[in-house]
Amino acid sequence: MKTTEHHAVIIAENLKKIYETKVPIGLFRRKKKRVIALKGVSFSVNEGEIFGLLGPNGAGKTTLIKILTTLLLPDAGRAIVNGFDVVKQPEEVRKSVGVMLMGERALYWKLTGRENLEFFGSLYKVPKDILKKRINEIVEFLGIQEFIDRLVETYSSGQKVLLAFAKALINDASIIFLDEPTVALDPRRAIEVRQKIKKLKEEGKTIFLTTHIMQEADELCDRVAIIDEGRIVAIGTPDELKRTIKGKSAVEVDIVCSNPKTIVEKIQQIDGVHKIAWDVTSSEKGEIVRIRVICDNPREILPPMMEILLNNGVKIHYIKPEEPTLEDVFLYYTGKLLA
Repeated sequence: MKTTEHHAVIIAENLKKIYETKVPIGLFRRKKKRVIALKGVSFSVNEGEIFGLLGPNGAGKTTLIKILTTLLLPDAGRAIVNGFDVVKQPEEVRKSVGVMLMGERALYWKLTGRENLEFFGSLYKVPKDILKKRINEIVEFLGIQEFIDRLVETYSSGQKVLLAFAKALINDASIIFLDEPTVALDPRRAIEVRQKIKKLKEEGKTIFLTTHIMQEADELCDRVAIIDEGRIVAIGTPDELKRTIKGKSAVEVDIVCSNPKTIVEKIQQIDGVHKIAWDVTSSEKGEIVRIRVICDNPREILPPMMEILLNNGVKIHYIKPEEPTLEDVFLYYTGKLLA
């Protein structure tokens, strides 16, 4: 799925952002700490494409999206959105984009969903007759008829996400920023939202998307940028990114153990292991440790890996070698699991 358009409608050049926070160093004392959220980020997004931004929490995703939508000022560099400079022409930028931010608080809970859309449409100065028609079209498009006329304070978290999505469409912008658009949605609704995003692309919209879900990025995005610790570490189509680790394989194992850090350190020492990461999830069977390994040859690393697991009294639930996925690209470049 490659875009045929090469006209850049979002351009970021060497964007930098530094936060100054105060951290406690005792009961009553605090010291200033500089946090560099963006360390010279550059990329462009073509008209009509779905561009995905992948990164762990704290990587700089939210800071970047807030700069591109004029909610934050960069400390250095520049960004152009729809031909407008985000610092010098913020009003023009805001008029020309639709924005859905994760955990968005900009919904009025004492109003109905429809009243929220009427209010935000009026802020964009959409004429009343056009606004009424557009709201009806958006409600039908997203399938939110059943709750649009209820007070937002009665909404589930998933319904609030869908209303925030509707709000991003109210001004019929050519560029739409969607920050984790399927978070808090049940699987059926998430599939529906992905289908709606594809439909928006078919209508010629440009979509800038952040997501934690690898399958979502693989399915939707024409190109993906991986951001880690304030830097873009890789960028390309999902297939191009997977080809960058061609010749390597992945092994995933789910285990129950009390000392995952020790196990991971021992597996890291096996010849042919390039990257390894792990996380812990709770299940009915207790705490499951998921370990994912990028390696040259699973056949060569599986015997010593099994030996380490068995010698350390580990209970193995699942072990499987497989072809590299977008998640493995992320692990290869960052040394971390995304989700």
